[in-house]
Amino acid sequence: MRVPGRRAVPAVIGVAIATVLSVDVAILAEQATRRPSAESAQGAERTELVAAADDRRISQEVAPLGRRLDPQFMIVSRDRAAVPDELLEKVRRIEGVAAVERVDGARAELAGKEVGIFGVDPSTFRNLTPKPTAGHDGLWRNIAAGDVAVSFVLGSDGGVELNSRVPVSGGSRANQVRVGAYATMGIGDIDAVVSKATARRLGMVEDNVLLVALDPKSAKSTKATGRIKKAVGRLVPKKTGTLRTLDPSFDFKSSGGSGSSLSALEIRTAINAGMTKLGMPYVWGGESDAEGGYDCSGLLQWAFRQAGIRLPRVAEDQARTGPVVPFEQARTGDLLIWANDPTAPGRISHIALYLGGDEMLVAPRTGDVIKIQKVYFRGFRGAVRIDRRAAVRMAG
Repeated sequence: MRVPGRRAVPAVIGVAIATVLSVDVAILAEQATRRPSAESAQGAERTELVAAADDRRISQEVAPLGRRLDPQFMIVSRDRAAVPDELLEKVRRIEGVAAVERVDGARAELAGKEVGIFGVDPSTFRNLTPKPTAGHDGLWRNIAAGDVAVSFVLGSDGGVELNSRVPVSGGSRANQVRVGAYATMGIGDIDAVVSKATARRLGMVEDNVLLVALDPKSAKSTKATGRIKKAVGRLVPKKTGTLRTLDPSFDFKSSGGSGSSLSALEIRTAINAGMTKLGMPYVWGGESDAEGGYDCSGLLQWAFRQAGIRLPRVAEDQARTGPVVPFEQARTGDLLIWANDPTAPGRISHIALYLGGDEMLVAPRTGDVIKIQKVYFRGFRGAVRIDRRAAVRMAG
């Protein structure tokens, strides 16, 4: 599943709040000859995504959806500082840049789970989110009215219930905030979004993150990348800021990741290591015994590390560590991937380790434990054959 990553992050956040947008892997057709097992994919049955507006609150209006774009870059200012106005304007004027958006970013404790959180202007930020999320007016009105929107997987697998009130601490203060929507924002490791007004109540640092979207129709967009990096280098010194690429495009072959498959011994070592965790609880963000359990990608990262193989932290990155093949070609030791998130179609949101014989080792969701179960096919997107070079590249 899509889980919160534990990466190093600039700014008040302390760990990375984003790395990639949704995974761009080949979508493989579900196999007509196979029937889904009784146990369906995580969250697949969930249909309610947005809580009804609270009649006790004044209706909050937001601007209608404008031109929707995918951001390619995120500039994060460190040391509790806002992204300079000079940088914002300089990037805005670069040919090929279609939109810039300054938001508040932090690590937050939400319902006892550590997540990446943004404080945004709902009227403008919506234009930089996946289409189903961007187009839902009620979702953005709820955020404007003071609700928090959490990612679909944080709700379905992390157990954060829609319409519940949860404690959120994203800065110097904490508040009880209603969960007003399940909505994946398309930026890795961002699992919660509030309005800037709510972010201020939480004591979050203001305007410390700048998102940049290129114009997909502009011939100048390819040159814009270098100019953005140059502007960041001049106006945000490395010791106080960083530029992260959010580009989802990834060519497995060009990564130098072919012809370096794992050995039978490495696969067996990883499987044996994973099996030692059978019966441990699913824990959102868990990646070690010290946290009392594991989430799906945390379990796989730990298991393969015991075999000397470095995997990236989150499911959508692990899905890019090798070629994707149909289930009929799956081998023991492959990673199985699912896209179950209706708010961000195509985004890889769950992952497991194939054991052969139609069985897999998996950490399912909050309230469940690490176990062996039959492979199911609702939302299934294929099997990933890990390539060590690609894995190293993705792990950073």
